[in-house]
Amino acid sequence: MKSRMKHLMAGVVCLAAIGAGGSGFAQQPSGQLTVYTALLPSVLAPYAAAFNEAYPDVKINWVREAGGMLAARIIAEKADPKADVIWGLPVPEIITLDQAGLIERYSPKGVEELKPLFVDAVNKPPAWTGLDMFLNLICFNTVEAEKRGIPKPESWADLTKPVYAGQITMPSPQMSGTGYAYIMAWIQSMGEDKAWTYIDALNKNVASYTNSSSTPCKQAAAGEYVVGLSTDFNASPLKSKGAPIDLLVPSDGTGWGIEASALPKGSKKPELAKLLLDFSISQKANEAYAKYYGIVARNGIKSSQPNAVENGDQRALKIDIAWGNDNRDRILNKWGAQYQAKSEPKPAK
Repeated sequence: MKSRMKHLMAGVVCLAAIGAGGSGFAQQPSGQLTVYTALLPSVLAPYAAAFNEAYPDVKINWVREAGGMLAARIIAEKADPKADVIWGLPVPEIITLDQAGLIERYSPKGVEELKPLFVDAVNKPPAWTGLDMFLNLICFNTVEAEKRGIPKPESWADLTKPVYAGQITMPSPQMSGTGYAYIMAWIQSMGEDKAWTYIDALNKNVASYTNSSSTPCKQAAAGEYVVGLSTDFNASPLKSKGAPIDLLVPSDGTGWGIEASALPKGSKKPELAKLLLDFSISQKANEAYAKYYGIVARNGIKSSQPNAVENGDQRALKIDIAWGNDNRDRILNKWGAQYQAKSEPKPAK
């Protein structure tokens, strides 16, 4: 009889754990998580608050740096990992970490409900799952264009026409992940030989390659140039503030960047970390992302960002991010040798 009672009690405990979300927690989970992120500082408190609505006793301790610096930090700490979770890091950086053996592949609950572009298609379980997407586009100053007799571009090829000479700025691919995303999109959509021919023709019309991805759109908004190649994330707020710019996605598609979450290998609190990763792709989390970004991972969630590009993810080109990582040094060396003369001076350290 006693033996039977023990089995029954064990079953009750097991069911309680399942009822707590299948996480192994028989009661409300609690503790602290060290979360590495490259997300903008302005979104950290709202995202943590959304998570804490579901898990009020789990405290997030953010460690924020730029994406490349954060990846370098994780590599430097590999003998004694400090990060419990990665929540908001560009996908190329996560792929670099995965190739170094520093990512524990994990399928968050509900991953099958995400748009295909937002899930690592190479590995199962995935090394990363996406949160939000930046879309590369053209910031086009309609007022200055009319004054200068410059037509609205419809395709990337249009930007090589003589009428755009000296009227274009774009981020340097050597200094900006967005700049490199432009190069990757052109190479992978056109083929490498044709892409370099295109980049050479475009360079003749480029006035400057900037260090920051936001600068070209700011320059177009201010009327310094008619065309600034940037992202929807940078462009939408400027238009909302009254800048006379149209946000143009060329008819032949465009490049993009995705910020994603992942489980770093050596997380000291893997069960709590998985709760956060599950939350990071949830409906609730995506609703929070949609307040700041034009494109999020789940279908059916409309961005509340003013001037968001309609169906932007459907205009995104198919890009092999891993190939872009593997060929990055070669491509940037070639680009630098031919076009660096028009780049802004690198900022002083």
